[in-house]
Amino acid sequence: MKIAGQHYRTIWVEDDGDAICVLDQTRFPHEFATRRLRSWQEAATAISEMVVRGAPLIGVTACYGIALAMREDPSDANLHAVARSLTDTRPTAINLRWAVNRLVARLERCTPAERAAAAFRESAALSDEDVATNEAIGREGLALISCIAAAKAPEQPVNVLTHCNAGWLATVDWGTATAPIYMAHDQGLPVHVFVDETRPRNQGAYLTAWELGRHGVPHTVVVDNAGGHLMQHGEVDLVIVGSDRTTANGDVCNKIGTYLKALAAHDNGVPFYVALPTSTVDFEVADGGREIPSEERSGAEIRYLNGRTASGDVVRVDILPEGSGARNPAFDVTPARLVTGLITELGVFEASPAGMARLRGAMAGAASGLAAAG
Repeated sequence: MKIAGQHYRTIWVEDDGDAICVLDQTRFPHEFATRRLRSWQEAATAISEMVVRGAPLIGVTACYGIALAMREDPSDANLHAVARSLTDTRPTAINLRWAVNRLVARLERCTPAERAAAAFRESAALSDEDVATNEAIGREGLALISCIAAAKAPEQPVNVLTHCNAGWLATVDWGTATAPIYMAHDQGLPVHVFVDETRPRNQGAYLTAWELGRHGVPHTVVVDNAGGHLMQHGEVDLVIVGSDRTTANGDVCNKIGTYLKALAAHDNGVPFYVALPTSTVDFEVADGGREIPSEERSGAEIRYLNGRTASGDVVRVDILPEGSGARNPAFDVTPARLVTGLITELGVFEASPAGMARLRGAMAGAASGLAAAG
């Protein structure tokens, strides 16, 4: 996607190959900044402090972190120690573990002397695959938006509600939930996005609104609790959210507040779709509510807000009474029965054991096709 007319990805290797560069998302929306990562420790910090966030992007960042580590010490012991440390930075998002395990498996087949170069090649390949995957998700979701647009009066926009940020800032490019929206906009379909602010870190207000605005997509930021009201009044045509982990029976773990949006959508007959790469599916977990380790983050994220004053200064303010505690569960689980469909790069699938079985078959077929082509 573009910023001020210039194409960016969220992560890249600097021209001199000395460091990895990422967009510093903790500085958005008031300041556009990048950060250089020179070691695996700096990559781990970037993930844990949410300089980079979003399931696909943190997986790619971790792989580049391993590549940086292999320059210093390509031994088996260091490879596995670094992999464990990076995997532990964010326990909920399955893409992180998936990407790290994939890279480790590749590097175990290399000699130590080959590992650094191989790790950089594999990380770059993973980046390119993420972009292609998200483009495919966009095409699948575009068909859904097009059908809704065809049933509406000319020039009447398709109103999409989002939650958190599943945009291009959460991936390498395009995004998951936003990819269909960008494609619809680029094709001239009238589309408008209601952007949940997504407390406590405000990823919707800070990030989704920022990137939609830079791309020229009409949007309106709403408080998290407004979604149900908008649905009751017929102002939402469909909901599209992302996923940090989707289980074998179709349960969806995503940013806290997703479950409430799904309940409201179900009560008002609004289609509720989840856009995700197949790497986000965890077939080892059946019951999302019981088996997924849900991250609980610092209460400081609730207590403090960043904002820009009238003078233009960006400041951090305390919004809670002195002595009040804060609890900050970061994710919730939406039961499969509330999900209309899962938009993946391989098609749209029902969120049910039968639908997940069909998705697993499609994944196996795609893997066989890649193996034959390779």
